[in-house]
Order: sequence, then structure tokens, then C-alpha cells
Amino acid sequence: MFISTAYAQAAAGAPGGGMESLMSLAPLVLIFVVFYFLLIRPQQKKLKEHKAMLEALRRGDKVVTGGGIVGTIVKVADDEATVEIAENVRVRVLRSTITTVLAKTEPAKVDEK
Repeated sequence: MFISTAYAQAAAGAPGGGMESLMSLAPLVLIFVVFYFLLIRPQQKKLKEHKAMLEALRRGDKVVTGGGIVGTIVKVADDEATVEIAENVRVRVLRSTITTVLAKTEPAKVDEK
């Protein structure tokens, strides 16, 4: 009367059992693919563009540093740049702290004789 019927579970070696475990991994794979295209790939692209921008810095470029200082590059060294923020006021900053180039200068023309 109060006893319920027990049902047998499918055996582990039953055919089709491998497909079920593969389908249980599908949502995880889908989540990883979505994260790659929405988060990881755009971040890598942005990092690559920033690195190219830092390598293209040259004297005369108007830049903004990470601290919000706006100035003109006077000298570029290996890993630092000298930025003039006011007349006769120059500061040395790391190249990696330069966030934006506001205005690029034209390259100097070479006189051919």
C-alpha cells in the first residue's frame, strides 16, 4: 500500500550513453565560444592597436597620458618619452602610459640633391 515501485536505471554500458555525455558538454563549449568572440578577441585587437600606436610615436605628436595630461612629444627614447605640457615645462613619461594620440605630425621632407 505505501510501498512504491522501484525502477531500474539504465546500465552504464548501454548504447547511446556516450552521446548524452557529449551533449552535456555542449553548453560549456558554446559559452566559451561566445566569450571568445565577445570578450577575448576584441581585447586582443585593442591591445595590438595600442602597441602599434606606441611604436609609431614621434616628435611633435600631441598626446594624452594615462593621468590626463595633454602635451606634445619632444623626445622619444626606448621605453619613455619627454612630453612638453607647457612652454619650457617638460616631463618624462613611460610610453605605456600614453593612451591617445590627438594629432599626428607630418614627417619631415627630405631634400634630395
